[in-house]
Amino acid sequence: MQFTEALKCGDLESVRRFPKADLHNHFVLGGSRRYLREHTGKDIRPLQTPLRSMTEMHAWASRNLANLSDTAEGRRLLIQAAFAQAAEDGVTILEIGEDVWGLGEFFYGNVEELVAAFDTAHREIAPDIELRLQIGLSRHCDTAYLEDCLSHFWGCKAFYSIDLYGDEFAQPIENFQSIYRRAKSEGLRLKAHVGEWGTADDVRRAVECLELDEVQHGIAAAEDPAVVRFLADNHIRLNITPTSNYLLGRVRDLQSHPIARLYRSGVDVTVNSDDVLIFGSDVSKEYLRLYQSGCLEAEELDDIRKNGLRPFSQGAAKSKHNEA
Repeated sequence: MQFTEALKCGDLESVRRFPKADLHNHFVLGGSRRYLREHTGKDIRPLQTPLRSMTEMHAWASRNLANLSDTAEGRRLLIQAAFAQAAEDGVTILEIGEDVWGLGEFFYGNVEELVAAFDTAHREIAPDIELRLQIGLSRHCDTAYLEDCLSHFWGCKAFYSIDLYGDEFAQPIENFQSIYRRAKSEGLRLKAHVGEWGTADDVRRAVECLELDEVQHGIAAAEDPAVVRFLADNHIRLNITPTSNYLLGRVRDLQSHPIARLYRSGVDVTVNSDDVLIFGSDVSKEYLRLYQSGCLEAEELDDIRKNGLRPFSQGAAKSKHNEA
């Protein structure tokens, strides 16, 4: 059975058998329910109705994951659960990582200990998956504090990318420019959460200011054809999480999700899970939901799936915004 056939038949288990990437996964909230139930006895149920704010989402996480996410032992279990979830879902490329503040909190300030926690879970649970280890930054944190934390990460070749997340309005994107310049010099792929809550202009400004390669979410870009063209011309990837956007009230429904407009306008888009434990949608479910809602055709979704698995081009076209 082909991937397109599996979508048209509504055969989720067959969809799971095809390779796919998950490039937007927060491991703390991105693990396997089954794995966590087996290891803790706790059955974590996903949301059923949309939330009204990120504050409500954080409250959900505190109620359901507090005993796991705030201890070193629990943190390692959540890493393991993320690999278990990816393996269950047929994910072959998984990009996850720890926030810089977690280094001292859970890994004794030792970056090698942090890397080992991911590498061990990778080897023991899903060795065939390509792991892309990410450095995470919270927008809520003072940049001097982040720079101090990052001093332990610079030079460590285990990391593939850097990502900025949290409240888009916490502080101006320009505050992170020096951090991203250093990250670029370290050879990291540059990513940031933007355009989930903000505007199309916010997306373009973040790409230009931080010289981003990829945007996590970025769906607000669809509001401005000029920004859509800018993203397409400069080969900026948007790692989109449709069910998350819906359950956080960022889109009316999946049928009208802007991923279709972005894709059909030539923007490089991928489909991802975000927070499986909260939103109840792994990558395979996301593909199936986008098809069944009428948002995208099966052949378009197959193209998006294959695109997420392709190596990145480092050609001149991608770097045009750096030269502007």
